[in-house]
Amino acid sequence: MHRRDNDLQRHFTRRALVLGGGQAALMGVLAARMYYLQVVEADRYALLADENRINMRLLQPSRGTIVDRFGVPLAINRQNYRVLITSENTPDIEQTLNRLAHIIPISDDERARILRDTHKRRNFVPVTIREFLDWEEVAKIEVNAPDLPGISIDVGQRRFYPDSVTVAHVLGYVASVSPDDINGDPLLETPGFRIGRSGLEKKYDLALRGRAGASQVEVNALGRVIRELERKEGQSGQELVLTLDVELQRFAAERLGEESGAVVLIDVETGALLTLVSNPSFDPNNFTEGLSTAQWQALVNNERAPLRNKAIAGEFSPGSTFKMVVALAALEAGVLDTETTFFCNGKLRLGDGLFHCWKREGHGKVHLTRGIRESCDVYFYEVSRRVGIERIGDMARRLGLGANFDIDLPGERPGLIPTPAWKQAVIGEPWVTGETLVSGIGQGFVLTTPLQLAVMVARIANGKKALQPHLTRDRAVDATLIARTTDDLPDLGINARHLDIVRQGMIEVTTHERGTARRSRIGEEGMEMAGKTGTAQVRRITRRERAVRVLKNEELPWKARDHALFVAYAPLEKPRYAVAVVVEHGGSGSKVAAPIARDVLREAQLRDPAAFAPGTTTASRASTDTTDS
Repeated sequence: MHRRDNDLQRHFTRRALVLGGGQAALMGVLAARMYYLQVVEADRYALLADENRINMRLLQPSRGTIVDRFGVPLAINRQNYRVLITSENTPDIEQTLNRLAHIIPISDDERARILRDTHKRRNFVPVTIREFLDWEEVAKIEVNAPDLPGISIDVGQRRFYPDSVTVAHVLGYVASVSPDDINGDPLLETPGFRIGRSGLEKKYDLALRGRAGASQVEVNALGRVIRELERKEGQSGQELVLTLDVELQRFAAERLGEESGAVVLIDVETGALLTLVSNPSFDPNNFTEGLSTAQWQALVNNERAPLRNKAIAGEFSPGSTFKMVVALAALEAGVLDTETTFFCNGKLRLGDGLFHCWKREGHGKVHLTRGIRESCDVYFYEVSRRVGIERIGDMARRLGLGANFDIDLPGERPGLIPTPAWKQAVIGEPWVTGETLVSGIGQGFVLTTPLQLAVMVARIANGKKALQPHLTRDRAVDATLIARTTDDLPDLGINARHLDIVRQGMIEVTTHERGTARRSRIGEEGMEMAGKTGTAQVRRITRRERAVRVLKNEELPWKARDHALFVAYAPLEKPRYAVAVVVEHGGSGSKVAAPIARDVLREAQLRDPAAFAPGTTTASRASTDTTDS
């Protein structure tokens, strides 16, 4: 018995030693590890702990506003009420969403997206349910807050365009950041941030964005915010001041009405663009909030192309508005003068081809001033044949046609002033004389934009400098800046007497009893305008149609109708404004485009604070002429 006790004692002692040694070894390892962490790596882990404790969060800056020349806001920021859900604060997300759906509609797609986002994110991170709530919806949610655990209202900013469709093509719009836009800028990754997608919003996006602020917050180990330690507000985006007069812009848009086309009004002295209307338009506010598939398809599939800025990207045959170019080219080349006449019997034969005048019975004996005044096609066939396409093209480019002015709007098109070299390179065929005749009346390959036509007539009215159109006001505000800008521009290099001759023809278009726009004249003394009508064919007229006149323009399908054009400047003494109106498939330039141009020019002069009393802003609607061309 005693021996057995001794054996048990020895076994217990050995086990105790083994266990004690193991414990000692473990404690030694732990002590060594603690020494390593607390002494050797103390500085590193102290830094990591501090970084985990303090988080930096970006604060979105206010986007810069856009205003017209008088400071009227065109693009501003409004409060954006958003409803959020935080999953850790609600016992049942789906039940909470069901209750909320009785206050604001939540579609099945939205519900699926919300549930997906709440499962992806940590439970203390809010998820957006809906943006752009109105005040009534916010009030309803706040009243029912006790029954909506986890639901909260957040206030941010959204872009808003007060005049929406009136200036949509100029301003463009903002939209959400796509994955392709991410470039390392953390601001682009903040929730709800939007960037410029078209127009000036896109061109000046970086300047309008501003600089982000920062908030330094203390968080716990899970990342939940405990308190804000420091806050540095961001810098708002720059204000963009335009040369546009939004009142004139509205007037021109209303005057264009339901027609598809463009109206461009430019200051003859400075090149400042006062109106830049394209119709039909769209509501940029819809893009801010996000278009549905149906809305997008409706815009894309509309045959009148509401998304295209026709003022700068619509390329149209200029029709008879091009005849001033041909006249100046011929005068400068010395191939005719004011006494040179040609006889118009309604057509001109060239080889096997027959080229018709718009007036079937012809104009008879025509000189230059009458040729412009009554828009005789046969006269300008003869003139263009004598002067040649090269000299016509050179004069067109001097007057601003075929140019890209880079007015800060994306999508500007250069049009086309053709040459024999261009045709050979692009089409692979030589130039023929008949194409010169057709180009001489602004048809054939010749293409221009409404902006170019406005610049053309502004340069003719100015007669001195090759003024450049511009849309942002920093290039055209005070007199010193205006003088410096115009002094730096190249001279037109056109004989002043030749310009006077062409201007006289334009004056007679609206003042002479046989002028093609006589009935669209401005009646007020001192406000009269000079102009030129244009009607551009979009299809070839068959011999049978020409013989019997089967269908009138208005009886044809919309896309088969002629384009209606009119260019003008006013007043006659010391011209100040120039306008170009293009009505797409509008028919006759004298019937449709000229009255619009008249009213816009009259309104511009009535609004001129240097010449007329404020508050007088009503344009009359005179009867329209039935003369063609």
